[in-house]
Amino acid sequence: MFGTLSDRLSGILSGLTRRGSLTEEDVNAALREVRRALLEADVALEVVRSFTDKVRERAVGAEVLKSVTPGQQVIKIVNDVLIETLGGEGESINLDAVPPVPVLMVGLQGSGKTTSTAKIAKRLTDRNKKKVLMASLDTRRPAAMEQLAVLGQQVGVQTLPIVAGQSAVQIARRAIEAGRLGGFDVVMLDTAGRVTLDDTLMEEVAQVKAATNPHEVLLVADALTGQDAVNTARAFDARVGLTGIVLTRMDGDSRGGAALSMRAVTGKPIKLVGIGEKVDELDDFHPSRVANRILGMGDIVSLVEKAAQTIDAAQAQATAQRMAKGQFDLSDMRAQLQQMEKMGGLGGVMSMLPGIKQAQSQLANAGVGDKMFKSMIAAIDSMTPAERKNPDLLKNSRKKRIAAGSGTTAEQINKLLKMHRGMADAMKMMSKQKGGMLGKLGSMFGLGGGLPAGMPDPSKMDPAQLAELQKQLGAGGGLPPLPPGGFPGGGLPGLPKGVTPPAGMMPKLPGLGGGLPGLGGPFGKKK
Repeated sequence: MFGTLSDRLSGILSGLTRRGSLTEEDVNAALREVRRALLEADVALEVVRSFTDKVRERAVGAEVLKSVTPGQQVIKIVNDVLIETLGGEGESINLDAVPPVPVLMVGLQGSGKTTSTAKIAKRLTDRNKKKVLMASLDTRRPAAMEQLAVLGQQVGVQTLPIVAGQSAVQIARRAIEAGRLGGFDVVMLDTAGRVTLDDTLMEEVAQVKAATNPHEVLLVADALTGQDAVNTARAFDARVGLTGIVLTRMDGDSRGGAALSMRAVTGKPIKLVGIGEKVDELDDFHPSRVANRILGMGDIVSLVEKAAQTIDAAQAQATAQRMAKGQFDLSDMRAQLQQMEKMGGLGGVMSMLPGIKQAQSQLANAGVGDKMFKSMIAAIDSMTPAERKNPDLLKNSRKKRIAAGSGTTAEQINKLLKMHRGMADAMKMMSKQKGGMLGKLGSMFGLGGGLPAGMPDPSKMDPAQLAELQKQLGAGGGLPPLPPGGFPGGGLPGLPKGVTPPAGMMPKLPGLGGGLPGLGGPFGKKK
């Protein structure tokens, strides 16, 4: 997400930070490159002009040019204007109305409208504890209603029974009545789409809106279509009046033009973004966090929230107790690798870490990535319980058997064992360090007092509270000192030769232990 744009802007702005002082010409030259980068990212021309004008107006002022760190000041200004362009404060779906609250989903065919309807319904059920009813109003696309019914079964949300021969307006009225009689909190209406915008589509959507008076009208738009998505939003807003936007396939959009243009052009907030095909891969849209990620500043807040949502509490407590004793076998390592997968894989996690660009490219060049982790999990699955508990049993004959059973090679098994040894060494050292990162991790799992006094659940914290938590975890903790002579092979355990993590990165992961699997410590164990 935003990979291409992030690379370009980070490169342009890092050139400014290396200068001791800035002239107006320096700022203008950088802004010309920023303008080019935004246009290449398919950002609307009017948005590009407004963006660069705002940055120039603030950046050429005396306070920047005479600042001690003018480059950093310019980056802050770019970040502030990016947040403004993306909408300032994030907005969630508004359900503040008399139930059942009608939510109308509109959009073109193929934008992911039906899937997004199911994702939102699951989100409202799981997170907001709402009773949701879904209804398909698509009477034209073959099996559209059946698709929503199947998705409803997958996510555990009820769908309106299908009655043949009814029009979209009749189905919508029946859905609202069923929602009222059934005691539902929310009724989600999945309207029909078209390949392109036409009057028939707009007329049907307008009639459904008039019949149901929805509290939210959400446009589902495909981020990969760039400016077409913006034009679609304009057309729907002019005809039916949108209250928000859901952008799908953001995980495949490295440019980000649609996201950057949508709010500025339509004035409507982006409320949710789809980041994958699975039913739980839907995220809130936070302009400040997105701006930070675009500029390579990371998104630790989202990383902590994702960890809090995905980590199993019972397993975390058991693992924390084992780690406190300095125990770390291959089953523990497998659990960590699977946890990484749940959080979006290595790429998804690293994209949220500040200053990670260089290490990310180094890891890619060294062949370290999600594919390698999947191979490791397959290899561990091919071992016996005794072998997982005691890796010293793994001699050549056993390695050949495991490699054949997991589709890997003996060389890959050796790399896996080397990474495990390094991580186990780190566990032992951290278990001896009283009050260090492991002790704090244990206290978060309830092994000695729970969270610091007055600190709420990380999944419910605001950014200020999370920053305070990060400060508390960093104070007096961090990673233990390296053993004399360093780890075998040099550097951190499991890290390929030549891959260097950014200075200070490892101790600064709030609530996530000491880092990433194979990069020097445990990666998160709490839910």
